[in-house]
Amino acid sequence: MSALHLEPWSDAGLDVLRRQNTPAMTRHLGGPELEEAVGGRHQRYLHLEDGEMMVVRLGEVAIGSIGYWARSWDGHEVYETGYAIFSEFGGHGYATAALRLVASRAALRATRRHLHAFPRVDHAASNAVCRRAGFELVGTSSFEYPKGTWAESNDWRMDLTGLV
Repeated sequence: MSALHLEPWSDAGLDVLRRQNTPAMTRHLGGPELEEAVGGRHQRYLHLEDGEMMVVRLGEVAIGSIGYWARSWDGHEVYETGYAIFSEFGGHGYATAALRLVASRAALRATRRHLHAFPRVDHAASNAVCRRAGFELVGTSSFEYPKGTWAESNDWRMDLTGLV
């Protein structure tokens, strides 16, 4: 079996974003984006300063994306994470494994204590990924994503201090 690993974001990531920009994959994220927005997202990922975006690979095959970035949340400086594994690779534990890998990378920076994920409360698969990756459910909150769209989301948190 090929090893799952994370590759730093590069121009190859644009194809990943385009493949993820389907109604099925963006159902819990407000729906597909226009091509211009996908290109803008790609540029932001290339130049992310306090965090990093990565392509999730199974051997040489790109199977999705994952990343973390700095944000203020509930009065604290934390990292937020987001991930998307192509539908055809779902159900095999790849998202959970990638989330553990990205948490370890965030912990190495040693600049923030917690990593948060905010899946919508009705997104059962994403909530299961957080639980299996070792996150603690803190509660629910009204969360804005994409900009201008508010939804009830779970607030999952992982303490990064024990990972390094």
